[in-house]
Amino acid sequence: MIKIKLSVSGDSYDEVRQFLTEKGIELDDEAEFVLVQKDKFISHLAVREPDGGERLHLSVEEIVCIESYGHVVEVYTNNEVYITSDRLYQLCAVLDPDRFIRVNKSVIAAKNKIRRIKPALSMRFTLIMSNDRRVDVTRSYYNSFKEAFNL
Repeated sequence: MIKIKLSVSGDSYDEVRQFLTEKGIELDDEAEFVLVQKDKFISHLAVREPDGGERLHLSVEEIVCIESYGHVVEVYTNNEVYITSDRLYQLCAVLDPDRFIRVNKSVIAAKNKIRRIKPALSMRFTLIMSNDRRVDVTRSYYNSFKEAFNL
């Protein structure tokens, strides 16, 4: 049986889920294949607790930043850390660019969760997030970051 991960907007999720299960396709948040809705951004992200525990659908409103360490992708909220099986490039495609911004090779930040922007040396910024996490905007992302925030 083929397994896929479903990454569609909340409006379409139940309809698409029902259609796929009727066709014998199993939905699994850890599946290798992902079905993504074109030109729509997700409202929830499939995550699990770091200890391999409970799986849940986290509202993107709660996300402060997402950071990749090799094959591990951690999703930070103000109070918790979760793991997702998605890669950063996949998340960039399904998260609303008006609400999220890639700030370096390993991090996506929620624009509305940036508490402070501190200039650093050599075309860099240090961001202080709402959960007090520090995130660096590297030189490769410096100009797009400045443009996004009209700096």
